[in-house]
Amino acid sequence: MTQTELLQRIKEVAYLEGDFTTRAGKKTAYYIDKYFFETLPTILEPLSSALATLFPSSDTYDRIAAPELGAVSLAAVVSIKVNKPFVIVKKESKGYGTKRMIEGRYAATDRMVILEDILTTGGAALRACDILTQEGIRIVSVVGVLNREEGAFENITTRGYPVSALFTSTQLRAC
Repeated sequence: MTQTELLQRIKEVAYLEGDFTTRAGKKTAYYIDKYFFETLPTILEPLSSALATLFPSSDTYDRIAAPELGAVSLAAVVSIKVNKPFVIVKKESKGYGTKRMIEGRYAATDRMVILEDILTTGGAALRACDILTQEGIRIVSVVGVLNREEGAFENITTRGYPVSALFTSTQLRAC
């Protein structure tokens, strides 16, 4: 599947028009329902291959980090493509078990790539960066599926992290 065909398929299954509010609280006339494309094997397989091309050289990072919940399925399939383990960065600590914010094996000396689905303002990705860096982990880059072009790239680069995405909302709406 070509990148254009992949984008068209994502739009076909996940692009919704109407009156929506983004995670950042902004009103929008369109919404990309990530679960509509992140749960389909026919999209996940080519998407994982395409995302893997945005990752830096394998010797520059140790693991993939996925903010829960949306990016977890992406991290699982990309982890297989790039042969790197992944961790899940939780939204909140549970009151039971280990009570950790980071699930999965990692070391404080690890270097990680944050994998995100939809980058709107970059809030979820930056929150994951904060949690990981508090543990001593170095963030190598942030990689997303879709840049909604609403400040995420600016916010992430301002914090010093390289960022890339497969597609932009302009490309999605035009296809």
